Amino acid sequence: MLKLNVKDETSRLRAVVLGTAENNGPTPTAEEAYDPKSLEHILAGTYPIEPDMIKEMDAFARVFEKYDVKVYRPEVLENCNQIFSRDIAFVIDDVFVKSNILPDREKELDAIQYVIDQVEPSKVVKPPEDVHIEGGDVMLWGNHIFVGTYKGSDYPDHITARTNIQGVEFLKQLFPDKIVKEFDLVKSKTEARDNALHLDCCFQPVGEDKGIIYEGGFRNPEDYKYLVNLFGKENLFHITRDEMYNMNSNVFSIDTNVVVSEHNFIRLNTWLREQGFIVEDIPYAEIAKQEGLLRCSTLPLIRG
Repeated sequence: MLKLNVKDETSRLRAVVLGTAENNGPTPTAEEAYDPKSLEHILAGTYPIEPDMIKEMDAFARVFEKYDVKVYRPEVLENCNQIFSRDIAFVIDDVFVKSNILPDREKELDAIQYVIDQVEPSKVVKPPEDVHIEGGDVMLWGNHIFVGTYKGSDYPDHITARTNIQGVEFLKQLFPDKIVKEFDLVKSKTEARDNALHLDCCFQPVGEDKGIIYEGGFRNPEDYKYLVNLFGKENLFHITRDEMYNMNSNVFSIDTNVVVSEHNFIRLNTWLREQGFIVEDIPYAEIAKQEGLLRCSTLPLIRG
């Protein structure tokens, strides 16, 4: 049996599901794009190709190997993008929560059923139909669960709005002892530089008391201030609109002092090293074209 344990974003990682870029399928049509950044690259003819993405994910897998992390990969489905395992499920404490994702991605969950089968069945939860929630919007910090959402009345029209208020309420009921704090995110179907697809596209904690943040990703200035007050401004690395677009806040922590980052994030990686972090920098710029990066590609199962 798998004894799940995830209480934060940065404790020592022991086991993880890493997505796969194999048999990724043809470049989507403009109509099939899930987000404005993918659409941009589809239209420009620069959408990433499978061999390049496989290479990038292999580099990520080698870092996990180096740190002796147990890595599970999804079963490869034909012509299916299975890179972003963070979308399909997440673990809080010892509970495995299946996401209610876009309907045509449901089969991605089937591809990790062999992992779910190793979890105590009473610890596997599937939210009700009206609850939308994706792992990229869910972040653990001490006694907090941070949740990205979208409170605009046009929520149903936004394919980029992935976690609804019912999702926030669901987590409050499931974890009554935790402080569930939602953040209203900026969404755009047409401009990737103004679209925080998930919370981890504009914020993520690193280490024991630091974080990476993009102020413009929050619709409500009070939500941004909440994090500044919690972490302290001096502990937050503020990224620019372009850095947000390039996914600078979507790094991934293997330990409180080890961060996997994209090797083009020069300004961020310099800051991390100055703060005493070991930065494992790898190429991931092709995958980033789909508005997802390192954290999006992972589903942590055991930390600590």
